[in-house]
Amino acid sequence: MRRVNPWIDRAFDAGSASLEFITAGMVLLVPLVYLVVTMAALQAGALAVEGAARQAARVYVSAPDESQAMARADRAVKFSLADYGMSVDQASVRIDCQEKQFGCLTRRSTVTVTVRVVVPLPLVPDLLVLRGASSIPLEASATHTVSRFWGAE
Repeated sequence: MRRVNPWIDRAFDAGSASLEFITAGMVLLVPLVYLVVTMAALQAGALAVEGAARQAARVYVSAPDESQAMARADRAVKFSLADYGMSVDQASVRIDCQEKQFGCLTRRSTVTVTVRVVVPLPLVPDLLVLRGASSIPLEASATHTVSRFWGAE
């Protein structure tokens, strides 16, 4: 039977467990952290477009005329996107009406506001080759009905 000296065998294993832990931890932790940051950016974008569309539709149908309705909807989109740290340059807004021939603001007509935002992925450079792959488009729509008492004095 061979006798093993515990002091000699420990010398060969000194420090390898901590090195393996750090290596495995970094290999698993870095993608996990990036996934969390990316999902947070996408969630913020989704909440921003949904809130912007909902508020723009609400203020549009409560405005006294078409010009004020457009200005209020534009301001609502700007404020909603700014709450989530997004610029208005990234957004596009489309307003559709059910009653286009008589104007959007007629009693009991519906107004649909659609907001589209392109959310850039974090830590991905915006190269010419990756322009489409480095961002994700998000879109939300909200529909509100103009009150049946709209315009009544």
